[in-house]
Amino acid sequence: MIKHKFLRESRLLTPEQFKFVFQQPVRASRPEITILARANQLAIPRLGLTVAKKHLKRAHERNRIKRLCREYFRLHQHDLPAMDFVVVAKKGIGELDNRTLTDILGKLWHRHRRLAQNS
Repeated sequence: MIKHKFLRESRLLTPEQFKFVFQQPVRASRPEITILARANQLAIPRLGLTVAKKHLKRAHERNRIKRLCREYFRLHQHDLPAMDFVVVAKKGIGELDNRTLTDILGKLWHRHRRLAQNS
């Protein structure tokens, strides 16, 4: 049985972990959002989020984006390769409704799975 948990071990927590991904990332992006990835030495994928106040002024808007990204990752982490992922929100992400954002995330995660299989 697959467990759908988002444990502390599945998160990028320190600045060093984020810098590791930003150094040599594999990118999958749309105008509103980018997902950066880099292979890790662990057996699990990990997630980090960056949602700047510059693009979403209100906290509840930033929290909605982060909540949707975490939820999608939590439900699909067993399909993802062992990589560190950083989701970067860009201008225009606040105008997307939840369904559209979830569809975009699905396409970007699928692209990362395909890229990981080819390498």
